Amino acid sequence: MKWLKILEDYQFYLKIEKGLAQNSIDSYSNDVKKLLSYLEEHEIVTTPLSISHDDIQQFIYTVAKNLNARSQARLISGLRNFFEYLIFEDYRKDNPTDLIETPKIGRKLPDTLSIEEIDTLIQSIDLSLPQGERNRTILETLYSCGLRVSELINLQVSDLFFEEGFIRVIGKGNKQRFVPINKHTQKYIQFYIKDIRSHIPVQKGFEDTVFLNRRGKKLSRVMIFTIIKNLTTKAGIEKKISPHTFRHSFATHLLERGADLRAIQQMLGHESITTTEIYMHVDKSFLKEVVATFHPRNKNK
Repeated sequence: MKWLKILEDYQFYLKIEKGLAQNSIDSYSNDVKKLLSYLEEHEIVTTPLSISHDDIQQFIYTVAKNLNARSQARLISGLRNFFEYLIFEDYRKDNPTDLIETPKIGRKLPDTLSIEEIDTLIQSIDLSLPQGERNRTILETLYSCGLRVSELINLQVSDLFFEEGFIRVIGKGNKQRFVPINKHTQKYIQFYIKDIRSHIPVQKGFEDTVFLNRRGKKLSRVMIFTIIKNLTTKAGIEKKISPHTFRHSFATHLLERGADLRAIQQMLGHESITTTEIYMHVDKSFLKEVVATFHPRNKNK
């Protein structure tokens, strides 16, 4: 069986059986393509069914020179999933990655923005420009709803249920959830749609997309990253900030103010509570306050 044919079948499996988003499918596919490029470069003749542990180990050893521990772990995980698929389809009996040791990595947390820093970023936006109003609305929405960047750029006008106080979000694996949205952010979205978006010549296929570029098409992920990067520089904030920083800040600020972790999990769209806990970069003073407030043995209550 040839590599490209099995890779095509694997991509179909990830989409249909696993329900993964295209970005995830591309990521898994790229792991296999890196292995294939290595085999071709080193003139190693083997198939997905016959490739050995030694071949995989040598590949990892070779590429590891240019990858940090986290990237190595991600690559090994991607290959392991690919060979698990071959076992699932009865193409192989064994997984050649089973004995490959994954580098130990700690939990990496993105920087959290303070409320003051978020205000500073938003105040740095030039509202005299049409895209200024759009960009302010984007930041307000990212922060107030804790959205992933892919969820933001795919948000539809028909997903806005302002009378009920919710927006509908299509998350990873096309899973749907409803996230509360406050009146403050609703106001910005309504103003943007009515006074800015209405003057943009919307291209066919994007009539229902909330956030548009000047050509009337959906914004790209790269554009959102660029907007935030430029604002960070303008605001003089030295932290490494991305769209995900607003999602992390959303969760952290809610937790610090006493929100239930399960509620935050639901709003973020995490299947596992363990994933939500990774976002919780909580300082020790907050934990001490929680015990002081809620523990039944606290004699100062």
